[in-house]
Amino acid sequence: MLHFILLMFLGIAAIANAHGGTPVIVPDTMTERVRACTICHSAEGKAGRDAYYPRIAGKPHRYLFNQLRNFRDARRYYQPMAILLENMSDEYLLEIAQYFSSLQLPYPAPEQIDMQPEEIKLAERLVYSGKPEQDIPACSTCHGDSLMGMEPAIPGLLGLSRAYITAQLSGWRNGGIMRSQTSDCMSDIAQQLTDEEVNAVAKWLASHVVSGESSSLDVLSPELAHRCRQNIQENGGAQ
Repeated sequence: MLHFILLMFLGIAAIANAHGGTPVIVPDTMTERVRACTICHSAEGKAGRDAYYPRIAGKPHRYLFNQLRNFRDARRYYQPMAILLENMSDEYLLEIAQYFSSLQLPYPAPEQIDMQPEEIKLAERLVYSGKPEQDIPACSTCHGDSLMGMEPAIPGLLGLSRAYITAQLSGWRNGGIMRSQTSDCMSDIAQQLTDEEVNAVAKWLASHVVSGESSSLDVLSPELAHRCRQNIQENGGAQ
């Protein structure tokens, strides 16, 4: 599909040249090949605060590769993505993932969200302590102390909009159309969260400034590594 879109650009350039227009030379680069991706994810590979589509620039390459493969293989459901990726090989998907992972672009400013003291306390407990009584790990345990993810397969949680975070957690809880019905680490956790907890975490994350760097996956505890092994290897963790 991306090759087809590139050929369309070349065809348009040829038509313009045939009618006396200025020739348009489209280089065969990954930047040009992923124009179809940036229609939704923006020309810089990031999304604005009013957009549903997530930022993909700078995310761990293995995470991006896993998500692309999941869309292609119908383990994650979103028809435009499935159509776009249906004929692409693993090798080409990895090239795309590595390209976007290499982009280091500014993050949007945090959202200005009013939170009650009890909401902040609830969110911080879930983010940094979890709920041991329900076997729910802290967000920071898997996504890193800075919440910027773990290389190469777990994404960061900062720099995303409140609406997007809420939608993703709700998808895991309710089997939304963008989430596979196959049980995984995040779905098991999200299904135990209440509406109040989902809203508090989404508001807290969206209102925080992006800072710090991603951690190494080898700092994940053996218990969580075992618990989420399939999710990390096949599904790439949370988005």
